Amino acid sequence: MAHAEVHAAQHAAHAEQQQHPIKLYLLVWGLLFVLSAFSYLVDYFGLEGYLRWSLILIFMMLKAGLIVAVFMHMAWERLALTYAILLPPLLVLVFVALMVSESNYVLFTRLAFFGTGP
Repeated sequence: MAHAEVHAAQHAAHAEQQQHPIKLYLLVWGLLFVLSAFSYLVDYFGLEGYLRWSLILIFMMLKAGLIVAVFMHMAWERLALTYAILLPPLLVLVFVALMVSESNYVLFTRLAFFGTGP
């Protein structure tokens, strides 16, 4: 009987740890609001080119990271589950970066061997 009581107490303590303070959620909502405001300010100030797209993508990734970490509880999950969810998109981004880095070489090779047209 004592073992069941200890198990129940441990289960209750574990359930208490699952509650996150409301301050954390309000802080994350505030950060999401600030990051969204920065993203809109990029358009407001009329930034163009690579700077504009880099800033927009950085703010987008920061917002997505906050949402995944806090609201999807990834910050408190086991490492294996975190890797299973976050590693495949990260690898896709690496492959996209490799394709972008090779694109100029492919274009140069096509122009060198096939010419610019008739």
